[in-house]
Amino acid sequence: MHRISLQLCVLSLFSSLLLSGCSGQEGIQQQTSEQISTQLAQVGLDPKESEAHEAVPSQTSTDIKERKDLRTRKSGEDWSQFLGPRENSTSTETGILSPWPEAGLPLEWQVETGEGYSAPVTSKGRLFLFSRVGREITLHCYQSETGVELWDFKYPTDYRDQYGYDGGPRCSPVVDEDRLYLYGPEGMLYCISVMEGKEIWRVNTMEDYGVIQNFFGVGSTPVIEGDLLLVQVGGSPPGSENASFSRLEGNGTGIVAFDKMTGKERYYVSKELASYASPVLATMHERRWCFVFARGGLVAFNPSNGKLDFEYPWRARILESVNASNPVVVGNEVFISETYGPGSSLIRVLENGSYEVVWSDADKGRNKSFEAHWNTPIYHDGYLYGCTGRHSSTAELRCIEWETGEVQWSEGGLDRCSLLKVDGHFVCLGEYGTLRLLKINSKQYEEVSVFTPKDEGAARFPGVQAPGLLKYPAWAAPVLSHGLLYCRGKGVLACFELIPESP
Repeated sequence: MHRISLQLCVLSLFSSLLLSGCSGQEGIQQQTSEQISTQLAQVGLDPKESEAHEAVPSQTSTDIKERKDLRTRKSGEDWSQFLGPRENSTSTETGILSPWPEAGLPLEWQVETGEGYSAPVTSKGRLFLFSRVGREITLHCYQSETGVELWDFKYPTDYRDQYGYDGGPRCSPVVDEDRLYLYGPEGMLYCISVMEGKEIWRVNTMEDYGVIQNFFGVGSTPVIEGDLLLVQVGGSPPGSENASFSRLEGNGTGIVAFDKMTGKERYYVSKELASYASPVLATMHERRWCFVFARGGLVAFNPSNGKLDFEYPWRARILESVNASNPVVVGNEVFISETYGPGSSLIRVLENGSYEVVWSDADKGRNKSFEAHWNTPIYHDGYLYGCTGRHSSTAELRCIEWETGEVQWSEGGLDRCSLLKVDGHFVCLGEYGTLRLLKINSKQYEEVSVFTPKDEGAARFPGVQAPGLLKYPAWAAPVLSHGLLYCRGKGVLACFELIPESP
């Protein structure tokens, strides 16, 4: 496949095209509007669809056009929600490059991004990236194999992070058929059309539910369950804006279920306040469950009707602490982990709707089994793998036994990192932009390949090494879809070929 690395914004066909500079790789040139139209046509897309779109008044469902499939790489799977189709950063794709070429993975394309820590998602040949530029939150829709921009959707924001982190989105978009859902850092919840990027409905959760801004804004990606959109909201009673943060209470809207078609509220459950972990859906004991690692602990309920099953308190004593790692569900057991205090715990969900503790880090002092920060660990054949530790200097990649919490091995010096499981390996993305390929091994750390992608197009003096492409903080989880690996660093999204196309 011809490799390209470009930064391309396709504007309205009735205005001039603005092209960014080429990446500096051999054979990459600026493209004319004629060439762009040809490229769009080759993937089955009407060039008119590349017209930029702003937010518009609400649409009815009949206004949504039937979506075209833009993929040319037919093998593999879409990655349409946070952490993938199974919410566990696990891919079923096979045939990865192992080991990697000496020069690293082939770079297919790259685009500049605004602020944000949101991981992209893909669906039927489109990639959706949520970011912020200036005082606007923007969703970009790209052709996933080429990086050609098809449209964008914008809305104004005045969100400001209380701790000085960037003001972009933390949540990933969620794609469901012809609709896509966004949850911005200031609490704006949108449903838009996939084909055109037009608004269908919106809800201001901050105003409607009395949400007091959390430490780092909104950061829990919603999930789809049937005809419902489940959103961690965490509102407080009237007058709470004058209360100290340590005394905030919930008003019962910890998790709100919205009708995904209309945005109308269907139910709400739990007095918990919001966290940065996303809801996780599972089937056990012959019914559906939803597990939310909220600000004060784990909430378990029936997603069909909002009936609360149990709450399991689990939070650090210090005020400035968050729960940010998703629950990991295996069979009828649920693992939760945080890094500011109690560490990890494994519970077993009972058929009567209660639970029992299998093991806990609460009384282990400094010898805790696992302390996940924002990255969600991955289960494989009786073991759990992931990054443990709050700070870069002390973070380790670790393997523990699922049923006991016993540490099997730890590897330091990798900074804080995110894993993606595929084809008997882990792809490991470090926060400073280094990519590693690891063999899954419960007995020892086994590194197959490592490389740090370089920004070959950056201006530099002759003989001086190019800077890294994926700059700190590369905190967004890596994404794999139809053989292509998508990684986000500060100001850039890069697409690499991890699985070569079959001849």
